[in-house]
Amino acid sequence: MTEPRRSDPIPLGGHDGLPYSRGLMARALMRTGVAADRAYELALRVQEDLVTSGGEAVDVAHFEELAHEVLGEIEGTRTVRRLRRHESLRELDLPIILLIGGATGTGKSTVATEVAHRLGITRVTSTDFVRQTMRAFLSPEFMPSIHYSSFEVPGENGLGGVVDGFVEQTRNVLIGVRALIERALQERWSLVLEGVHLVPGMLPPVDGAMVVHCVLAIENEELHASHFWVRDVSSDGLRPVEKYLDALDDIRRLQQFIVGQAHRSSVPVVENGNIEPSIGTVMDLVLSGADRYARV
Repeated sequence: MTEPRRSDPIPLGGHDGLPYSRGLMARALMRTGVAADRAYELALRVQEDLVTSGGEAVDVAHFEELAHEVLGEIEGTRTVRRLRRHESLRELDLPIILLIGGATGTGKSTVATEVAHRLGITRVTSTDFVRQTMRAFLSPEFMPSIHYSSFEVPGENGLGGVVDGFVEQTRNVLIGVRALIERALQERWSLVLEGVHLVPGMLPPVDGAMVVHCVLAIENEELHASHFWVRDVSSDGLRPVEKYLDALDDIRRLQQFIVGQAHRSSVPVVENGNIEPSIGTVMDLVLSGADRYARV
């Protein structure tokens, strides 16, 4: 991909860099990970500058000066870089398949929803949804593993331990995941898929899309446990915290297994100790992928 000239217009929501409105400009900035209040502050600063100068577009060099002024040097530079990379993504003639794995309670659904929103991807689903659909058609007698939570599946003959049971469940759920991805490829849909079953090294290769795979993890056990209290409140008790806290040791064993698989498969592991940096890291993985495809 050709590097942008410092005089190129920055893409902020209008033709040739001309912003239609402060709101559109702010939304373009929020897609790069800038917080809403800071995005509107920078959008207002750019709009005021255009009114004062009588200009119709702001070039990269001057926008970077304004971004440094409002956001600070580090965040301003990062914002400009991400805006330019968004152009590569927008021009990409391929569907995007973003896979976010990780153990139960690592924040997969929150990160997936936020990243999908910022990328403009409207199809977001989970491997738990795939498993629930399979459960409606496949009885416990025919496929018992899918009728358990991921951390409760008994191993073969009840002796294999939590990881063996989980691997058996994952193999079965990935049958449905493959069908879902194949449908997205046929229809050329972009898709964000999250779930514990997206285990590196167990997924089939995907052709005809830009595939980005990452795994979320939480190293601190107390922080990991606190996520289950949030789930309990947000689900009105449908996901009772006691069930997960009682199984926390097994959930942590599954995390260790999934992270180990990620390292062996060279899949990025994102430490989700803080949600906003995690969202930014996943966004950067997608935008970096678009850069690589643009250079091919």
